[in-house]
Amino acid sequence: MTADTLADRWRAVRARVDAACRTAGRDPAEVAILPVSKTHPPTAIEQALSLGLHRFGENRVQEIRDKAAALPGCDIAWVVIGHLQTNKAKYVAQLASEVQSLDRMDLAEALQHRLEIEDRVLDVLVQVKTSPEPSKFGLPPEKLIAFLTALRDFPRLQVRGLMTMAIQSDDAQAVRSCFRDLRRLRDQAQEQGFELPRLSMGMSGDFELAIAEGSTEVRIGTAIFGARQAL
Repeated sequence: MTADTLADRWRAVRARVDAACRTAGRDPAEVAILPVSKTHPPTAIEQALSLGLHRFGENRVQEIRDKAAALPGCDIAWVVIGHLQTNKAKYVAQLASEVQSLDRMDLAEALQHRLEIEDRVLDVLVQVKTSPEPSKFGLPPEKLIAFLTALRDFPRLQVRGLMTMAIQSDDAQAVRSCFRDLRRLRDQAQEQGFELPRLSMGMSGDFELAIAEGSTEVRIGTAIFGARQAL
């Protein structure tokens, strides 16, 4: 992939996001784009850095380790968006700037412990399961308030909002329902005193629908970097 190709794709995605915002009656400045670089090589990230991008989403902690080693000195904020095992908490605490897939207490405990050792704090989003698909991860919606309450005892974890993955379906209403449910859960939580300004929802195939339902950040991989590469 050439640098021109990446630049063209980035501009096209930004234009689509802006258009979706205007259609929804929203200010485009309200919606950030998180480029998802998973499976793509460090050279692709170097091209993205040349465009002024510096935050990149990755599913696997091992990929963050490898890419961070291959790109020393680069001003990169690594964002973990995939399901996270507790035994990876050490590397997350050392390398990541944010985790968008916090969904259970044992993971919160592991991250808190490792962050204390590293003397760092970490932005986190709580992942909520709004799709009926068994393959999707996330906290059950009915447990959100109790989980947010418990997280107040973890000062190294700075809760900034919520994340979800919609059902994979051609039914736009089914997809929108997943995003709408997360927004409603956020609103209910805020009514109970939790400050949750961010809603990370929407990917390459459904981000316009997510923006219509209130997303503040869309996670875009394929539309920016092209088809996933084999690991």
